[in-house]
Amino acid sequence: MISDFSIITMMQIAKKVAHTLIQRHQTLSVAESCTGGFLAHTFTNIPGSSQFFKLGVIAYANEAKTIVLNVPAQTIASKGAVSLLTVKRMAKGVRSILKTDFSVAISGIAGPTGSTEKKPIGLVMIAIASHKRVRAAKFRFHGSRLSIKKQATAKALKLLLALINEK
Repeated sequence: MISDFSIITMMQIAKKVAHTLIQRHQTLSVAESCTGGFLAHTFTNIPGSSQFFKLGVIAYANEAKTIVLNVPAQTIASKGAVSLLTVKRMAKGVRSILKTDFSVAISGIAGPTGSTEKKPIGLVMIAIASHKRVRAAKFRFHGSRLSIKKQATAKALKLLLALINEK
C-alpha cells in the first residue's frame, strides 16, 4: 500500500518532472485507463502545470482507445486492453495528438472485479514515450482499488522522470 509519505514522495517526483520540462520548454500528454485521471490530477495540482502539461485523456472504454488514441481494434481484440502493445499504442497515440515531447499511458485492472486467471487484479501496464523511443513494462500492485491507482501513478512518475533524465 502507498502511505502518506509515499504520496509526498510522489508529488516531489511530479514536481521534478514539471521543473525539468518547464526548464527545457518540453511538453507532456497522458492517456489513462485504470488510473482514471489520477496521473493528470497529480500534474495539474502543480502551479504552472499549463506550461508543460498539454493533454490528459481518460480512455476507459476500448472504443476510446481505438477512436481517440488510434489503438488498432485488432490489437485490443488479440492482446487485450491490458497489454504491453496496447499501452505502447496508447502512448504513441496521445503524444501524436498535440505533438508533445513525452507521453505516458497506463492500463490495468484496479479491481475488485474484472480480473481473469491470466490478468489478475493489480496487473498494470505502463508505457512512456518520447520522439526517440517507447518503453513499456508490466507491474503487479496489491491493495485496494485506490491503492493500486496510486501505486500505478507513482511508478509511472518514476519511469517518466528516468526517461526525461536520459542523456
